[in-house]
Order: sequence, then C-alpha cells, then structure tokens
Amino acid sequence: MPTAALVTVRYGPYRAAGLPVRHRTSRLQGLQATLSRDGHSLVLEKIPDWNIVELIVHGETIFQCNINDLDFGGDGKLDPLCEEARQAVLNAY
Repeated sequence: MPTAALVTVRYGPYRAAGLPVRHRTSRLQGLQATLSRDGHSLVLEKIPDWNIVELIVHGETIFQCNINDLDFGGDGKLDPLCEEARQAVLNAY
C-alpha cells in the first residue's frame, strides 16, 4: 500500500441549525484531519446530492455516508465514521 493517496471528497449541501441548505465543510473537518494525518492528499468537490459524502480513490467510490452523521468540527479521533473512512482508504489498494 502506498503511503499517500489522492482522495476526492465529494459532498453535498445540507441544512444546519435551521439555516438554508448549502455546501458547508464544518462536518468534514474531522474527516479531513484523519485522512491528512495518514499523509493523504484531499480534493474537495461539491455535488448537488443532499446530505451525502463520498470518498473516491482511483475513480472508485470506496466510502459513502450521510454528512449529518459526521461529528461537527473536531479532529476526527473520536468519530467512528472517520475511522471507518480511514480504513476504507487504506483498503483501497
């Protein structure tokens, strides 16, 4: 397995605290931190699909979840979805 991968993080808009629906990266911070700690390069890509996060490695979707299930902010160390995504990236090779 290579030490670093190029991971495309595709994410859709969502509603937060009653505010209008739009693309936000607040819930992606832990995921970004977790993958960056492993040395992966990330590309954020907005998509029109509501409430979704997809991780793409080598053109293949390796992980998908609801963006609202990710912890808000933080470093991702306590978020089980971030660890699940990390393992999916490691297993992509």
